[in-house]
Amino acid sequence: MHSIMRNKPLTMKRREFVRQCLGLSGGLLLASSVPALLNGGIAYADSGHAPIRKPIPATGDRLSSIGMGTWRTFNVGSSPALLAQRVEILRHFLQSGGECIDSSPMYGSSREVIGHCLNVLNKEGANLTDKVFPADKIWTYEEAATRRQYDESADLWGLTSFELMQVHNLLAWEAHLPVLMEMKAKGQLRYVGITTSHGRRHSDLEQIMRKYPLDFVQLTYNARDRAVEDRLLPLARDRGIAVIVNRPFDGGQLIDDLQRQQIALPDWAGSVQCTNWPQLLLKFITSHPAVTCAIPATSRLEHMRENMGALTGSLPDEPLRRELLNYLSRQPGLRGMRPA
Repeated sequence: MHSIMRNKPLTMKRREFVRQCLGLSGGLLLASSVPALLNGGIAYADSGHAPIRKPIPATGDRLSSIGMGTWRTFNVGSSPALLAQRVEILRHFLQSGGECIDSSPMYGSSREVIGHCLNVLNKEGANLTDKVFPADKIWTYEEAATRRQYDESADLWGLTSFELMQVHNLLAWEAHLPVLMEMKAKGQLRYVGITTSHGRRHSDLEQIMRKYPLDFVQLTYNARDRAVEDRLLPLARDRGIAVIVNRPFDGGQLIDDLQRQQIALPDWAGSVQCTNWPQLLLKFITSHPAVTCAIPATSRLEHMRENMGALTGSLPDEPLRRELLNYLSRQPGLRGMRPA
């Protein structure tokens, strides 16, 4: 990636649930966390497979299929202990081949925390920050503030430019989008996008996708919330727009429900190298032909390790995608699921 870093200073625990799923699903082995592959100075913490990278239609460049969200999880202020934990989370994300880091001015101190973490890793000289794909958002009602907020975010991240700048939740998009398009034309950023979440404003997003030459859209998609399959994902594919998926676990509720019901992985999960539910749910998302990247957020290193397991191995084909949905829809007590 081409952005340049500047140096600036009742419920079971998820881990226990994952272990029980492994036992119930035939004793699948946990993927090793020992780095097994060196590529350009980055150690991929898996079984030696290169990360799954999907094309960005606008350029043909490829992006790792698992990224990292920062809503709430990186909004930790200046606590030394919490900052140190986020450094380790980001370190594992990058060591595993992750690239896209997504944030917003809406996310409190997250941008500043990202900047701190990147600076710490950059000073270590481990080449972990070289492939970061920084993605931020414009989130302001002030129509004339597009460039100012862009510069503010770049300063907090410690960057000279972003790969992707998005209009957050369509806020004042009529004013911000043309400015971002102009900045892209001048080489001040590479990609322009627009976002929505929680299934909101799909009709508006569809109209914008049809009218403007967007590079990216960001939207909500998961095994429970599949509304975007009907129109938005096919439209993105037809229009050559990359898709970033937020809320891949339904804000964590899908994982919680699976834990509460103690639902075992389907017996075929090992055929796509999945050893836990987070990996299988993420691979369901990233196996959709229109999806470029999913951005789960976490504040725990063990959860990051689980999530990043979805970045290697194979993806489920369409019959397995349908089988997963049908399997989940048959589980008593698992709310909101519908068959394929």
